[in-house]
Amino acid sequence: MTQMSPRKAAILQHSEAYAADRERWRGKAQFFHREDEKYLHFLIPAGARVLEIGCGTGDTLAALQPSYGVGIDFSSGMIEQAKRLHPHLNFKVGDAEDASTFAEFDEPFDFILVMDTIGAIEDIQKFLEQLHPLCARHTRVIVGYFSHLWQPILKLAEVTGQRMPYPPQNALSPADLRALASLANFDPVKSEQRVLMPLSLFGIGRLINRFISILPGFRFFALRHYLVSRSLQSAIENLKSVTVVVPARNERGNIEPAVQRIPQFCDDIEIIFIEGHSQDGTYEEMERVKAAYPDKDIKLMRQPGKGKADAVFTAYDVARGDVLMILDADLTMPPEQLPKFWNAIKSGQGEFINGSRLVYPLEDDAMRFLNLLANKIFSYLFSWLLNQRYTDTLCGTKVMRRTDYYRLREGKAYFGDFDPFGDFDLIFGSSKLNLKTIDLPIRYAAREYGETQISRFSHGWMLLQMVVFAFFKIKAV
Repeated sequence: MTQMSPRKAAILQHSEAYAADRERWRGKAQFFHREDEKYLHFLIPAGARVLEIGCGTGDTLAALQPSYGVGIDFSSGMIEQAKRLHPHLNFKVGDAEDASTFAEFDEPFDFILVMDTIGAIEDIQKFLEQLHPLCARHTRVIVGYFSHLWQPILKLAEVTGQRMPYPPQNALSPADLRALASLANFDPVKSEQRVLMPLSLFGIGRLINRFISILPGFRFFALRHYLVSRSLQSAIENLKSVTVVVPARNERGNIEPAVQRIPQFCDDIEIIFIEGHSQDGTYEEMERVKAAYPDKDIKLMRQPGKGKADAVFTAYDVARGDVLMILDADLTMPPEQLPKFWNAIKSGQGEFINGSRLVYPLEDDAMRFLNLLANKIFSYLFSWLLNQRYTDTLCGTKVMRRTDYYRLREGKAYFGDFDPFGDFDLIFGSSKLNLKTIDLPIRYAAREYGETQISRFSHGWMLLQMVVFAFFKIKAV
């Protein structure tokens, strides 16, 4: 262990002194810790590889039910208690600011958890920089801390014996944490502020924390804030191929133009046309176009069920590309713009690339006024719900890695079968996976063949339902 500063030595001495009594103090704050764990359960699924730095007696780590869990703390007393309480997990004594503490780990973790320990760290930027070797592209570093607006209340709780005494801690706002993460070459994915009531109050505290603490205005006063980040040093993978999925129903006149207009932006492009019970000979046109372009890797499918979601996911399940793209057959998202999506994901700038039709001016007749107004309103709501910026949720073009789609598919039971279009399956699923979203503006064009299959009122009602659904499944957890 490296030489400690007087401040850090005092913190260690304090931890050792309170180690044997830690469980009693934690029991006094049982409701608060349960509230903490509820949100962590949302961020970290059971069965993950989890490293907790500053694990104390290991209760939070155990509550997350990892398949492989490691807890590190510089207090030998805390680690002794953790081993006694949770013998199925792995605990070791180590200084979080000493790189040698992590030298024995030769595989990355899915999640690295730092709960409150950030308040005792001497050099936060250096500490975060040491975590890069423990990260793969999918790894997420989650930092939980408390708002210093609550400092007087917390001190009062210590004086009255309701909270375990703590040595002086670093004063960090959510903006400070995001800035420090960026300086350490970590990319903030999303941040959240929660918990207005650390006491149960016969169930009232749970209602306040679930439904009030997350609201704009109220969240500024929340006790808890969380930051989810990813390592930029691990963000780039060697992506070599792409599958463009083109769901089509009554789009006969757009099939050949789609093939002609998709640029050769990648050496290996697979195009999957999946037809959805058309009445205008769309599938027969697909067969003709496939035969007419033998130099293209074109595959044809008929969807087994109904709806765009069924079509897209049926094709995704058999796609072979490293990257999966959706191109609506109406071609209102010009295929010529697909290279921008490829560059955004290949460069590592984003992991879920969402097209946005609502940044650039629209062509005449490209979108009706009521549709445009509804989309603008819902974009603000979804940005708040998902803690990432969304200017357009219903643009058909969405892009992600195939490996992330498989992870999303495995966790689909959390949301259930709720979305006939698939847009929100992908958006909500990506949010649950803590993927970095990029909102990519496109030049939305008017349809040249066929008629729109969007009903402004029924689809507006669906958007409203999605807002309510997301509130309960993503925000009010």
